[in-house]
Amino acid sequence: MPHMRFSATSTSPELTIVDPIQRRQFPLTTAEPIDPIPTETDQFSAPTDRAVEITTEYLTLPYVVPVYVRDTDGNRLLHAEEHAYEQLPEQTYIIELLAPIKIFLRVHSTITIASWEAHMKLEFTDATRVCIGARSYHEAPAGTITTTETPEDMAAAISTFGSALKTTSCERSLPSLRGHPPAIELGDRFYVPDNITRPETGVRIEIPDREALIYAVSPLAYYLGAEVVIGELPRIVTENGVIYRFDHSLRGFQNDVERLLKQVLFFDCIIRTEGRYKIDLHERTVVESRLPFEITDLYDAPLSEQIEQYLAVPFEDIVDVVPQWPLTTHVTPDASILEQLPYLVNYLSFVRPTVPASSTNDQVGLQQEMDAFMRGETQLRSAESFALTDRYITLPSTPTLEHAWLGPRIPLQANKLIPVAFQNKLHRRQSTDEIDITVVCNDSAMLDEYTAGTALYGDRDELPFDITVHQDCSVADLHDLLRTETDFFHYIGHTIPDGFICRDGTLETASLTTVGIDTFLLNSCRSYEVGTKLIEAGSVGGIVTHSDIGNDDATGIGQVVARLLNCGFSLRSALAITQSHRRTGRQYIVVGDGSIQITQSESGTPYVCSITPSADAQTYSVQLTTYPTTEPGIGSVFTPFIDGIDQYFLTGGELPSFTVSADMLDRFLRLERVPVVLGSELVWSTDVSVPPLSHSNSDDDR
Repeated sequence: MPHMRFSATSTSPELTIVDPIQRRQFPLTTAEPIDPIPTETDQFSAPTDRAVEITTEYLTLPYVVPVYVRDTDGNRLLHAEEHAYEQLPEQTYIIELLAPIKIFLRVHSTITIASWEAHMKLEFTDATRVCIGARSYHEAPAGTITTTETPEDMAAAISTFGSALKTTSCERSLPSLRGHPPAIELGDRFYVPDNITRPETGVRIEIPDREALIYAVSPLAYYLGAEVVIGELPRIVTENGVIYRFDHSLRGFQNDVERLLKQVLFFDCIIRTEGRYKIDLHERTVVESRLPFEITDLYDAPLSEQIEQYLAVPFEDIVDVVPQWPLTTHVTPDASILEQLPYLVNYLSFVRPTVPASSTNDQVGLQQEMDAFMRGETQLRSAESFALTDRYITLPSTPTLEHAWLGPRIPLQANKLIPVAFQNKLHRRQSTDEIDITVVCNDSAMLDEYTAGTALYGDRDELPFDITVHQDCSVADLHDLLRTETDFFHYIGHTIPDGFICRDGTLETASLTTVGIDTFLLNSCRSYEVGTKLIEAGSVGGIVTHSDIGNDDATGIGQVVARLLNCGFSLRSALAITQSHRRTGRQYIVVGDGSIQITQSESGTPYVCSITPSADAQTYSVQLTTYPTTEPGIGSVFTPFIDGIDQYFLTGGELPSFTVSADMLDRFLRLERVPVVLGSELVWSTDVSVPPLSHSNSDDDR
C-alpha cells in the first residue's frame, strides 16, 4: 500500500507532500487554500505511489530544486534551477522536481518558471488543474532467498542481488534506481522465489570458494547485476572473454573490488549525462579529454561493453576526481554475516572481512589505541586495562567517510551494527506530519542542554518539530515515555548497564520488551548496554557512550550532535563530525543502523563548510564536504547556490574549493543553517558574520 500522504487544510494555501516512512516533507504553496482530490497515478512519465489533483494559479517551492520539464513523450524541453526565468507556451507538460521526495506534476497550461536564492515559483495562465504525483524512495526486499552454507549456494544467493536494480543502464548510478536486494536466510536447501530474477547482463564474476571473497564481492556483483560462480581464479568474464583478473590475496582482492566499484559507478555518472539527465557535470568536464573513448558512443552500449571500456582506463587517470566512498563495513568472516549482506549492499557499502586482533602485538596496539581513545579520563587500574582488550576492537583504516563493524566486541570510532536494527528500520512506523522529539532531563546539573531543547530542534519553518520536554522523571514516567511512539529520544542524565537512573530508582531495560522510539541520544555515562537493549526492543539506531563523561563535556557534545541531526546528517555522520572537532566525542559510539536520519537536509545533501580568508581578506576560499545519505546516496549530484557556480558535482567527500567575495559568502551562509569550520573550530553558519569573520566561543555556539 502506498505510504505517501498529501496534507492540506481549508485555512492555509499550502499542500505538503509527506513521506511518513522516510520522514521527509516538501511543502508547495498555492494561490489559495485547496482541497486535493485523489487521482490516477499512471498519467506521469515515471512510477508514482500516489497522486492528487488540485486547482491553482501557481506553485511556490520552499527552496530551489532542479526542475526538468518534458513533453508527454518524455522528451526533455528544459532544465531549470537557481536564477532561472523560463517561459513555456501552452501545451501538456510533465514536470519532475528533484526534491527530497520524488515529485511529478502534469499540467496543461502556459508556464513561467522563476527562481531566486530563497524560493522557486511555477506560474500558470490562470487557475489551472494540476495533477501531482509522488514516489517514496523507501525500499524493502522483494522476497527472501534461502541458502545453505556451501560456497556454491552462497555465490548463487549473491547473484540474485542484481534483481533489485530498476535498470541495468548507466542510470542505475542514481540511488533512486537501485532497489533493496532480496533478503537472505540460512537453511538446509537453496530456494529463490519466482518473483526474483537476476537480470541478463552478460557479466560473470568467478571467485575461489572462500566465504571472505563472497562477502567482499557482493556490492560489486549487485551493482553490475553479475552472476557469481565458484571458479579456480578470481576474474570478471563477459561474452568477449576475461576482461579483468583480481589479485589472489584477500587484501588485494578487496582493494580491486572497491576500486572497480568506484570506477564503474563513476563512469556511469559521466555517461548518464548523455541521457535523460543532461546536466553540466564538473567531473565530466575534468576527465573527458583524458578518456580513450567517446562518451556519446557509450550511452546506448550494452553493459558488458561499457564495463570493458571503463576498465581499460587506468584508475590513476581519474582518481583525482572520483568521489570519496561513504562507508566501509568490516565484518567477521563467518556464515552468519550472509544474512546481513543485503542491508550492507543496499547502502553500497564496501564489505571487508576482518579478523579481530588476537596476537600479543595486536593486543598491545589495541591497548595503545584504547589509551589514546580514553585519554583525559580517570586512569584505569591494570586489571581493568586488560579487560578492555576483550571488549573492544580496533579496525583497519580505510579511505571512506565513515566506518561500521558487524561482529562481536565494540569498535573504536565506528558504528556498531546490530542485525535486528535492519529489520526494525524496514518495519518502522509511519510518522505524523511533524517530527516527534522527546527530551528527558534527569540530571539538574545538565539543565543547559535540557533548556536548549527548543532552540536545538525547533528552528526550521518548512519542517515542523513537535517537541515535548520532561524533567526529573520517575521510573513509571520514563517507562511510559520509552513506550510512546517518537522519532527521536534525547536523554540527559545517568545510566548504569542495567538501566536508567530515575528519581525513585532504576528503570531496568530488561523490563522493556518493546519501545516506541526510532532513534536516540543517550547522553549519560556508560550508556552502551542500555542503548543496545533499546535496539533489541525495537529502535533503529542511537548514540551512546563507552565510559564516564563530565557534565560540561556531555552538554557540549549533546548540543553539537543535536544541531547536526537537525541539519539532516545521519547518526553516523553527525557523530563522525563531532568526534573530529571535540576530543571527548570519542567516548561516544553509534549503535544499530547509523544511516538513519531524523530529518532531511534543506539542500538535499548535508555538508560541512570550511572557510579560509585570503591574505588580503577581500575574498574567501570555501570548501564543502558532502555526506551522502541513504537517499540521496553515492551517485547523487549537488550544486552550491553560489554566484558563478553553474555546474553539478558528484557527492562524496570534498568538492573543489570555491573563491567567493564577502558579500556572496554572507548570502550563501544565510541560505540554511549548516556546520562551518573556522580554523579548528566548528561553528554554525547563522552565527558567522562576514566580514569581518567573528563568532562566539561559548559552548552554545559549538
